[in-house]
Amino acid sequence: MSENNSFLAFDYGAESSRAVCGTINNKKLHLQEIHRFKTGMLPMNNHFYWNIYRFYEEMIRALKLCTLKKNIQPASVGIDTWGVDYGFLAEDDSLVRIPYAYRDLQVTEAMPDFHRMIPPEKIYSLTGISMQPFNSLYHLHAMNRNNDLALKTGKRLMFIPDLLNFMLSGEKKTEFTFATTSQLYNPFKADWEGELLSAVGLDRSFMNEIIQPGQIMGNLKDEVCRQTGLKHANLSSVCSHDTGSAIVAVPAEGKDWAYISSGTWSLMGLELEKPLVNEKTLAYNFSNEGGAGGTFRFLKNIMGLWLLQQCQLKWAASGRDYDYPGLIDKAVKARPFKAFIDPDYEKFFNPADMPAEIDDFCRLSSQEKPATEGEFVRVILESLALKYRHVLDQLTEVSGREINTIHIIGGGTRNKMLCQFTANATGRKVIAGPAEGTAAGNILMQSMAHGLTRSSDDIREIVRNSFDLDAYIPEDTVKWEKAYENFLKILIK
Repeated sequence: MSENNSFLAFDYGAESSRAVCGTINNKKLHLQEIHRFKTGMLPMNNHFYWNIYRFYEEMIRALKLCTLKKNIQPASVGIDTWGVDYGFLAEDDSLVRIPYAYRDLQVTEAMPDFHRMIPPEKIYSLTGISMQPFNSLYHLHAMNRNNDLALKTGKRLMFIPDLLNFMLSGEKKTEFTFATTSQLYNPFKADWEGELLSAVGLDRSFMNEIIQPGQIMGNLKDEVCRQTGLKHANLSSVCSHDTGSAIVAVPAEGKDWAYISSGTWSLMGLELEKPLVNEKTLAYNFSNEGGAGGTFRFLKNIMGLWLLQQCQLKWAASGRDYDYPGLIDKAVKARPFKAFIDPDYEKFFNPADMPAEIDDFCRLSSQEKPATEGEFVRVILESLALKYRHVLDQLTEVSGREINTIHIIGGGTRNKMLCQFTANATGRKVIAGPAEGTAAGNILMQSMAHGLTRSSDDIREIVRNSFDLDAYIPEDTVKWEKAYENFLKILIK
């Protein structure tokens, strides 16, 4: 058991990232943000990339701030990121090229093209993962189809957290929860799926050993310690897919709850003991992604606050630079239920002009277009809440589980309007918090690796002890039920 009860989480998000130090005392977790920085895709040569070298620089900066400015020597560090993205190492362990971002446009036609080789029913039976164009499987197919040099010359596939772990420690391993997001992992064999690897031009030699979260992976390199003032630190395996880390920190009890991990994406689902794979779950496009303790996150991806983020960026570019609280104030004054959008409409994935695409959706569905920034925000948030209701109905149907409470975790918990709308739309009590759920889950899995916690029940008790949670009770349910009827009419099937 470690005598040091401080741990450092690197939590990488598609919009912004942070380094958060956590200390556990008397079954309470205390968080301290050490460093925050913009992540953001790098547009270059008609592609979108992740500048992985800058991410490494930010980790070194954060470690220096932790040790030299805050005078904290963490027992270990752990890394979580968004899912699916990867790079390739060459024979000499150098990075062949910085990784593509999952919103890169070369994936646009890759999924239907791949399905002409292997039908979705077969892929789903092998992986239990929903059909999403950004999945690693389809991006690899796009690279293979385009004779991409990185795929042809690379020798080892490394997912984003694998690359960052490798840069800090030299370890080449893939953690279970991230492996499942790739659509290359077979949960029924508990191993990489050879048929799908072969279909994209790879074999098992490209893939890392898969390890479980909650164990020590190795030590940080001597050069990293010298650069940063660390005396010594372990690298711990955490749920390296950020949603996996977030679900670790859901402050729930019992089984009658669903979760929404709310940020750039909304991930809504249940925690199950084993994958749920059948014709209906395929038809509804549910995923079975790995979780802590060998559980599975049975969930659906919903576009999330990306819609609002992209509107804000477009308005800022034209001189209307509003912060999020200012936009919410405008939405409060806007007319309710003026129009609805399907958050998962394919043209919202990575448009040049999000407000224009929302206008176009309203035009195509014969609805009145939003006229002000407040109306745009209200349309987005109401539509997200109604989409959550739609997914909740599907979850209840396929699982047979009674769901009485929805836990919202992540940065979206700060959006009180969306939290209240979610309670109204679903007719369920909503408990929001913690906002830094992903970092908390990351740190608490590090604590498990060091023997300070032993189970998910231990971890969730610590979360309940440590954070102020906000409860939202359904309001105006008759009006929201009518709105849901109208929302279903415009929903893209």
